[in-house]
Amino acid sequence: MSSEHNIPTKDPPEHLSSSSNHQKQPPPQQPLSRYESQKRRDWNTFIQYLKSQNPPLMLSQFEYTHVLSFLRYLDQFGKTKVHQHACVFFGQPDPPGACTCPLKQAWGSLDALIGRLRAAYEEHGGGSLDTNPFANGLIRVHLREVRESQAKARGIPYRKKKRRKTKKHAVVATQDVANPSSTHNQSST
Repeated sequence: MSSEHNIPTKDPPEHLSSSSNHQKQPPPQQPLSRYESQKRRDWNTFIQYLKSQNPPLMLSQFEYTHVLSFLRYLDQFGKTKVHQHACVFFGQPDPPGACTCPLKQAWGSLDALIGRLRAAYEEHGGGSLDTNPFANGLIRVHLREVRESQAKARGIPYRKKKRRKTKKHAVVATQDVANPSSTHNQSST
């Protein structure tokens, strides 16, 4: 009589292991949202950029200056025409012809990118918001300068939407759109 069927082994037979492993595996994950997919792609692109530096940089070695150089590097892949000061179309929202001004990344795209990279950095053990290079004040200054220069080049000023505070029984000042100098006081009751 053979006793090899009665001897316990470390590895169960393959036909048993496949069914028992199938039961132990967690259910398949939901596909990533569009935001999560973009965040992962952006993070991988940034890590690849760090590795391509000479000498290559580790995640623990980079700082806000590398983020700024990454943003400038991305400009070569931009699709937004940004007219230079010497261009005859500088300041025109709808230029009538073509010019040789460079294509750059749009401000809104860079702003969204930084937001996703800031979140990805924190998810990858980057530490607090104080040490996050993507949250550095100079990154915000750079983005503001890009926004303003692109707005001037296109002749479309960027205006931040103002929040209106409304209180009950307060006097609210409204401005006539047709006549910006006229102000009307309205009492709300």
